[in-house]
Amino acid sequence: MKVAKFGGSSVASAEQLKKVANIIMDDSDRKAIVVSAPGKRFKEDTKVTDLLIALGQAYLNKNSYQAQLDQVIDRFRDITEQLELPESLLKEIQDDINNVLASDYTYELKTDALKASGEDALAKVLSAYLQSLGLKATYLNPKEAGIIVSDEPGSAQILDESFELIYKLRERKEIVVIPGFFGYTKEGKLVTFSRGGSDITGSIVAAGVKADLYENFTDVDSVYCVNPTIVENPKEITSLTYKEMRELSYAGFSVFHDEALIPAFKASIPVCIKNTNNPNGLGTIIVSKKETGDNPVVGIASDTGFLSLYVSKYLMNRELGFGRRLLHILEDECISFEHTPSGIDDLSVIIRESQLTEKKEQKVIQRIKDELDPDMVYVERGLALVMIVGEGMNSTIGIAEKATAAFSRANVNLEMMNQGSSEVSMMFGIKASGVDSAVKSLYKSFFE
Repeated sequence: MKVAKFGGSSVASAEQLKKVANIIMDDSDRKAIVVSAPGKRFKEDTKVTDLLIALGQAYLNKNSYQAQLDQVIDRFRDITEQLELPESLLKEIQDDINNVLASDYTYELKTDALKASGEDALAKVLSAYLQSLGLKATYLNPKEAGIIVSDEPGSAQILDESFELIYKLRERKEIVVIPGFFGYTKEGKLVTFSRGGSDITGSIVAAGVKADLYENFTDVDSVYCVNPTIVENPKEITSLTYKEMRELSYAGFSVFHDEALIPAFKASIPVCIKNTNNPNGLGTIIVSKKETGDNPVVGIASDTGFLSLYVSKYLMNRELGFGRRLLHILEDECISFEHTPSGIDDLSVIIRESQLTEKKEQKVIQRIKDELDPDMVYVERGLALVMIVGEGMNSTIGIAEKATAAFSRANVNLEMMNQGSSEVSMMFGIKASGVDSAVKSLYKSFFE
């Protein structure tokens, strides 16, 4: 049994949905289908989810929302008319949205229900289209599918008891089409996963039915070993481990949200990334374990928008609880951190700039001065993180030397270096202005 998830670009138009139907018909093992809301049809287009968010904001601000509602309905009208589906389906979609707007839900729940209506509508459209082609297919609401989640609107977590319910989908003879991005609490409230949550739904369903393979269809042939906007025609990655994919997606790879594969990872289900526009391509397979070749580095990732909070105090290493108290200040101010490289008298905390605004910065620095009495404390903004990723680096001599030499050739200074004990990744902090030249130099060292 295979679970296939189709992303926003794969379901953006009637033409794309015809490709999706052909892919489903091409393999009778594709029994559980998870879909996103329609994405962009072209570069300047707007995703349906973004239209729904704008609709919700207009409604909740007591402004006219008819223009946004018309845009959403027009998107689905284009699809249903070209697929020659009954007009009653379009009316059902419009009624569903109006029912959410007219409901007595709280602000948070109403927002979640509106955001999720794009996926819900598309699942109904695809199941109806498959039926029109003579296939035994049915729309399945996440509640019926057994997707039971925590009561955390916008960041729901799957509950363990769900997997036993989802496993019952194996008993169904027809193809089930499930909308991604949301589930239901035990009390029956609709709540969404974090943005990009359709990938999470696909992973959950694959884990629940104990699929032989989870196929994630998108608009790229495979995962590339480096951002193709930085390096022209980079090499494709044919196989990755879950750990490698998680590290890469954390550090700027946009194929998956970094939490999306956790359910599949825990269930040891292989994941294949494929292109809806080229379904016979090899794709990239993500597995629990793989053989390591001569070059253990599989990818180079980079992301900007970081800062370093630097704290220095003589004999810091002898002061019991210094690090804990520093991090407690950040916790008090609702600031999460990424990394904490340290020395004997120095500690740096790497934070996303969005977490520590300039307004918060003064308060945090003052608290550190008052509560920890450091010799020096300052914030350095405009940093980027560059990461080389690959299992097996810990048993390969010279990786760090090769990497630092590449930075030197690119004339980029290292502000920070951090290597985890598992050595799945090696991270470097540099000025954001040097990202492109550093990544190009690293690519040349490890892949050319």
